[in-house]
Amino acid sequence: MPTPRRSPARPQRHPQPPRARRPDVRSSGRPPVRRRKPRWAMRMATTLSVVLLASAGIGHAVVTSLDEDIARVDPFRDMKNRPEAGHGMNVLLVGTDGRDKITESERRTYRLGGAPCHCTDTIMIVHISEDRERASVVSLPRDSYAETPEHTDETTGKRHGPHPLKLNAAYAEGGPNLTVRTVENMTHVKIDHYLEVDFTSFMKTVDVLGGVRVCTTQPLKDSYTGLDLAAGSHLLNGGQALQYVRSRHVDGASDLGRMQRQQRFLAALVEQTTSSGVLMNPMKFRDVTRAVLGSVRADKGFGTDELLDLGRAMRNFSPSSSEFTTVPIGQMGYVVKGIGSTLKWDGAKSRKLFTALRDDKPLAAPRPHRSEARRVDVSPQQIQVQVENGTGTAGLGKRVDSALASTGFRTTRRPTNAADRTARRTVVSYDPRWDRSAKSLAAALPGAELREVKGQGAVLKVTAGSDFEKVKRVRADDPYQGEFGATTGDQVVCP
Repeated sequence: MPTPRRSPARPQRHPQPPRARRPDVRSSGRPPVRRRKPRWAMRMATTLSVVLLASAGIGHAVVTSLDEDIARVDPFRDMKNRPEAGHGMNVLLVGTDGRDKITESERRTYRLGGAPCHCTDTIMIVHISEDRERASVVSLPRDSYAETPEHTDETTGKRHGPHPLKLNAAYAEGGPNLTVRTVENMTHVKIDHYLEVDFTSFMKTVDVLGGVRVCTTQPLKDSYTGLDLAAGSHLLNGGQALQYVRSRHVDGASDLGRMQRQQRFLAALVEQTTSSGVLMNPMKFRDVTRAVLGSVRADKGFGTDELLDLGRAMRNFSPSSSEFTTVPIGQMGYVVKGIGSTLKWDGAKSRKLFTALRDDKPLAAPRPHRSEARRVDVSPQQIQVQVENGTGTAGLGKRVDSALASTGFRTTRRPTNAADRTARRTVVSYDPRWDRSAKSLAAALPGAELREVKGQGAVLKVTAGSDFEKVKRVRADDPYQGEFGATTGDQVVCP
């Protein structure tokens, strides 16, 4: 790594500016004015800080001292037959319900009573792109149906063969090691680093940042966590932020709704961190990082160099650089004997999602400029389309297919010719079960006729008529749409 070689040079540079200042004072013929020295020194210190931070993202000496604060675990012990490494860096971020350091007052105020379950409350894969310009966060529902590889139970010492469970229970049976192994088996994504955050670390981090601002269009109230927010914008302290990201009973979406709020909060956290000057202020960065690292556990390889890498990456980050999604769910309420109700992933969609992650590709669809796009109910990335040419004009089907695909619709890329080649008007044929998708597609084809066809299925059909002129751009009102349900951070933070 080039970073360690930089650190010896910094102390040598630091005293040079004061020596250059003295000749200027003597040549003026006036004695130095003492009351200005502190201001000059402060400006010089600020300048040096900026130079150092701009060259390394964050101060190497600051980060080296923080490395010692991290509690270490070995989540990759004795792991074999792991997935092949992709491009970029993958961090498994795990939030635990550790309550050992929570005060009695905090327990009562933020409804943190009860015994800890020794399981993972939050599980996310954070992918940092190879060029360090993008962060992709994929939430893995804690109630996901999972199958563990064979392992030894950390509590009982008993050897277990592969068996089904809820994903968050893997931590209780086999700690970080079994959690990583289970996630890798399910996603086929190689995990490079493991980071475990508990309640205490989370609250301290938010408080050191001075709070994090979130917005909601609807009131949020949860009697279980005590969350009670009116519609509007709110600056949350550490305890309130914990209530916000833990609440599962504010609507019918349960854990899936909670994960969306966690993603919104992370986007707001990125905005607060990158816009508040934390990454350009060594002391502020030290305070924030100590708040995080004082209560986290990480793998042995996650040290100074990795922190510097992340610091450099975040130096150029903004909410639009981050993207968030949840693994696609194929079946809600999938009941497993002895386990209960679970969430079963959509096999085809989740494979496609994790392939994109391994290949270091963006998950959120490119967004058209707001002024050019018409609002619709369903995102083009969720609409499957078969195009056929209803006219005698050669190549019209291909032209319509390409235009729809370029604006985000999932066309088959295999346009055909209609049996009747005398169509004057463009027609969208659809199964009534996909009527919202049909209306969204028709909005992109001005003047198109909607035609209901029972039993047609999920693929909509566009028969291009002689009236076809162009495809208009459309966008969904709900930012959590698209092929992977991904959204960029700038779509969900407060305006």
